Amino acid sequence: MILAQNVVRSVLVHPINTISHVSLAFVPLSSPQPTSSTPTIPEHQIAPPSLDSEGAVHDSPSSSTQNERARRERRLWDQPVIDPFPSPRAGAPIPSDDTGDSSAYEERRAGLDSGNIWAPFKSKLDWCFAYWAKTRGPTSSAVTELLQMEGVPKRLDLSFRTATQLNDIVDKQLPDRPKFRMEEVTIGNRSFEIYLRDIITCIRAIYGDAEFVPYLVFSPERHYKDPDRVIRVYSEMNTGKWWWAQQMELEHKKPGATIIPLIFSSDKTQLTVFRNKTAYPVYLTIGNISKDIRRKPSRRAQILVAYLPTAKLDHIKNKTARRRALSNLFHECMRRITASLQTAGTEGVAMQSGDGVWRRCHPIYATFVGDYPEQVLVASTIYGDCPKCIVPKAQLGDNINFPNRDLEKVLNVFDLEDGDPSIFHTACDAARLRPTFHPFWEHLPLTNIYLSITPDILHQLLQGVIKHLVEWLIQAYGAAEIDARCRRMPPNHNAFHFTKGISSLSRVTGTEHKHMCRILLGLILDLPLPENHNPAPLVRATRAALDFVYIAQYPVHSSETLDQLDDALERFHADKQIFIDLGIRSDFNIPKFHAMHHYRPSIELFGTTDNYNTEQTERLHIDFAKLAYNASNHKEYYPQMTTWLERREKVADHAAFIRWRTSGHPPLTSLVPTSPARMRIKMTKFPSATASLDQLSDEYGAVDFGDALADYVIQYNYPGMSRQTRVRKANELRIPVTKVPVFHIIKFWNHDAHQDEEGVEERDAIHVRPATEDKRGRVVPGRFDTGLVDMGDSSGNGVAGARVAQIRAVFQLPAHIRQELFDVPGRPPPSEHLAYVEWFTPFHSAPSPDDGTYRVSRSIRRVQGREFREASIIPVSSIKRSVHLWPVFGNSTPQEWTSFNVLEQCSQFRVNPFLDKHSYLTVY
Repeated sequence: MILAQNVVRSVLVHPINTISHVSLAFVPLSSPQPTSSTPTIPEHQIAPPSLDSEGAVHDSPSSSTQNERARRERRLWDQPVIDPFPSPRAGAPIPSDDTGDSSAYEERRAGLDSGNIWAPFKSKLDWCFAYWAKTRGPTSSAVTELLQMEGVPKRLDLSFRTATQLNDIVDKQLPDRPKFRMEEVTIGNRSFEIYLRDIITCIRAIYGDAEFVPYLVFSPERHYKDPDRVIRVYSEMNTGKWWWAQQMELEHKKPGATIIPLIFSSDKTQLTVFRNKTAYPVYLTIGNISKDIRRKPSRRAQILVAYLPTAKLDHIKNKTARRRALSNLFHECMRRITASLQTAGTEGVAMQSGDGVWRRCHPIYATFVGDYPEQVLVASTIYGDCPKCIVPKAQLGDNINFPNRDLEKVLNVFDLEDGDPSIFHTACDAARLRPTFHPFWEHLPLTNIYLSITPDILHQLLQGVIKHLVEWLIQAYGAAEIDARCRRMPPNHNAFHFTKGISSLSRVTGTEHKHMCRILLGLILDLPLPENHNPAPLVRATRAALDFVYIAQYPVHSSETLDQLDDALERFHADKQIFIDLGIRSDFNIPKFHAMHHYRPSIELFGTTDNYNTEQTERLHIDFAKLAYNASNHKEYYPQMTTWLERREKVADHAAFIRWRTSGHPPLTSLVPTSPARMRIKMTKFPSATASLDQLSDEYGAVDFGDALADYVIQYNYPGMSRQTRVRKANELRIPVTKVPVFHIIKFWNHDAHQDEEGVEERDAIHVRPATEDKRGRVVPGRFDTGLVDMGDSSGNGVAGARVAQIRAVFQLPAHIRQELFDVPGRPPPSEHLAYVEWFTPFHSAPSPDDGTYRVSRSIRRVQGREFREASIIPVSSIKRSVHLWPVFGNSTPQEWTSFNVLEQCSQFRVNPFLDKHSYLTVY
């Protein structure tokens, strides 16, 4: 049993200067007096007001810049005003000879045994074994060996006895997928093999997939965020200007068209580490499908259309001639792949979507997704130039927008290729073009390849801009200091801990560069530059580059947020001179930096960058190349890979059909999952441990747990009570607690910060655990993460109405004690899970003008000349998300600091806005 003592008397026992870990004082809690119309107050209002160490209340952030950003970001939450395409015939169905208009699933079900939903397989177990065998990686030899074990087929009652018999069922009884065929391409008296599928058949397979019916769009739209239709919004591909313009063009010629925007991507990938085996896959998807579906490999919205030859043409000794031959080989292969698009794109072809509706579809080459070498290859431009615009090579680093290449002039140059070779080569040199024999796109309808080349977040920004920026910052400040700060960053679920620093890393991946983005600015703040250079321009340039990287990845953009993107680019160019002054650079004529100028036009044309990110292509290499190769015997592997892929696609397609049948044949439009909650917090079913009050104090740092709990109980039961009365009642309260169950982790699913119903959730977690020993007896330091707490008036974006706290303990009161302590008529008991937290100072009115971050420190209360940390108990539900703090290192890094003690040793922190995409839209 605990008898709560007077707050001031209790905290005097633990002054800060007499203990090694923490000492606490309570933030006074105040809540409005409930009225008859609102008998109770929400739990998230039970939190301390925003007080600094002197007890003065701070206003919410109010600088004009922050308010303007908050206004723009919040406007993205509003439901858009939608203008449909003016012609009702655009994307409209066409009459068909079909009498039923039944869905693809209904037609398939009609041809199968109605009494066996697993058909053509014998039973559920028969089907499950087949699915496992074809999708989980075992080789055909391993499957056969298993099936030949005595009694296995009989006991499982399987309809097949070998992998060959199983393959026979898949090949002959499951619906067909687009077939691969092999063709030979001759370049320079040498023949090369290309494995390709018919492009129209591939488009039909994606467009007609019943799984995509709820996610298909058939006509362009214009979205706005204001009734006056001034603020344009871009997200899906059909909200961009390209689709609208192409639809206008087709409606003049052939009204009633349904455009199918084709999104191609290609990139070489390594199949083996030592034997230098490579594959050159070409992927296809369509812009009619929602981008949230297209980017998930498990949804199968991307299809492999070809394996291109990977020959290096080493027999051609002249490097220039070899490059031209490789370019001609690529374009000849792509021309064969896209040949049928010329007629289909112009005249249209009848296609049936998964719900059985027919439309006249026009497949149009819309965008190409690839890294810089692939972009140059596709555009037939010179390596080192911009593949989109006519910027001179010496002006790539200038902050100037140059016009795109004129497609008509380029085609006039390539019209010379069948004439005098010297004239053709001279014309190509003058136009800065690679002399390619008939680029594959020259006759594709409504295609401008120089518009189709889209931004590349992975290679241009992460592996380009950020890679260079990291190298320059290490040169500016020195590797030793940068690495020392890396090692002392506090841990966080979303931040990778670079225990050895970042200067010695080699072959850095895009994921690693993402993690560097999360701490990069915090590594350089307050560091002096050599020769007394002012570090402010360098800090501003770094902040601007990071802002550009994060804003460029918004899943929804408006003309206002695109202005923010332009502003970030302007700020970078305004301060980039510092790198020249330091002798790190002599110019910025780097194509990947210049490409930043093309982000806004591409977003306005084709929607946001997650419509065409190469990260999706990189992930597809695993399924369509590496796994396929591993399933072969590594000899003459392409025929085996293509067969393996066809079978795998058939089984995956049949699995979706089985799910539809077993769920009672629901309408296809009802297959869209319900929208997730804005934020979900998940606690483990059982506590991690049970802690006594002494353990809470000594191991968790919750030194005044009893008094804090008493204060919370009184405040919750009597929200309108004065502080003096509350303290008196807390002194009198008896709390029947000697130990409590504690939890060592809080898991979050932070929903899309733009409030998009179909947005992506980001995983997050807060760890709250004391020091332990591992199996070898080594001490594992304790970890008490920091979180962002909703103080009751949070607007949802920005830091207004929120405050940083360190979570010291997460606990649960037994049900009978909760009932005893919170037994007030008319008031329900509080949250089941509570947290003991130590507060940091509130956010001040504006962030730093150079680095754009907020500073916080421990919230301290002074009592009789002594200082104590402020602490409270709050509902876990009031914690919005984890938050990462950058220590204020000063001019040099204190050597005694470590990643696990820096939160205790350091006195000043900056709040990290770059922890993840959700954090960037929350902490500003």
